[in-house]
Amino acid sequence: MDLYCCETAENETKAYDDPTLLQDRVLKNLLKTEDRYVLPYPASLVVQKEVTAEMRKIVAEWMMEVCEEQKCQDEVFCLAMNYMDRFLMCCSIMKNQLQLLGTTCMLLASKLRESRPLAGETLVYYTDHSVTKKQLWSWELLVLSKLKWDISAVTPHDFLKHLINRLPPLESHWNISYEMVLNHAKTLITLCAREFIFSRYHPSIIACASIASALCGVGWVDKSGHSLEDLLQRLTEITNIEKDYVQQCLSQIDKMIRESSCADQAPQSSDVTNMDSTLRPGEFTPPPMEKNQHETALTPTDVHDIHF
Repeated sequence: MDLYCCETAENETKAYDDPTLLQDRVLKNLLKTEDRYVLPYPASLVVQKEVTAEMRKIVAEWMMEVCEEQKCQDEVFCLAMNYMDRFLMCCSIMKNQLQLLGTTCMLLASKLRESRPLAGETLVYYTDHSVTKKQLWSWELLVLSKLKWDISAVTPHDFLKHLINRLPPLESHWNISYEMVLNHAKTLITLCAREFIFSRYHPSIIACASIASALCGVGWVDKSGHSLEDLLQRLTEITNIEKDYVQQCLSQIDKMIRESSCADQAPQSSDVTNMDSTLRPGEFTPPPMEKNQHETALTPTDVHDIHF
């Protein structure tokens, strides 16, 4: 058996896609396994006394920036958010511990999905030293114990290539770039991970809705026409998911994009302004670097950067 790898300009080694991992057997196993990692419906933070969904989103945006600046794999951020949500559903914490929890979840996710995991010293630096390495190691064991050491969670990224490869060929039939649709869908999945409302959806549903939204954005399907219905029908046939769930998630994604487009003009909520100093957005990122923080991002963080 021959093993192949490709090298990037940064001398990083990355394996080629293995066609064996895109077989029907793998997709069926993913669909069967994903139920274990979805929050119970309806998902809520009722266990938490201080932490709110808005606080979670602020920490999620900081985590997303860290993952992008460190050039993490796409799955790392979504996996870290899965750990955070599952932990918050079973263990109450103080609001000044939320960033520590997010940092710990990033460390665990990078260990599972990265060939070179994020260093503890690097993560401590990104918290502006509000977190110590000793706390990080202690909370790593705490999170693992609360999650019962079950951290190999399924994310929406795991379904993307399975679903796109089972649609009619994009490039030969409609002259649409496969990579363009894949990258836009990845961006939408990343944006969904910031919002707590998407925690109640199965990863396969988010993947289906993200692909549908991406194809609508590039003009392949018309949201008001039958082509969208045909696309959703095809996706639901592949995954055996009820179409209503995918349509509902797609509506939530459209709503999220509309709200994100005017987020800069919206005033902060009372939850944000009353948060502890360790949870203020301006204190999340380290001192300004020579390069712009989004210059090396794997996916756009601003909805205006999504070029459909």
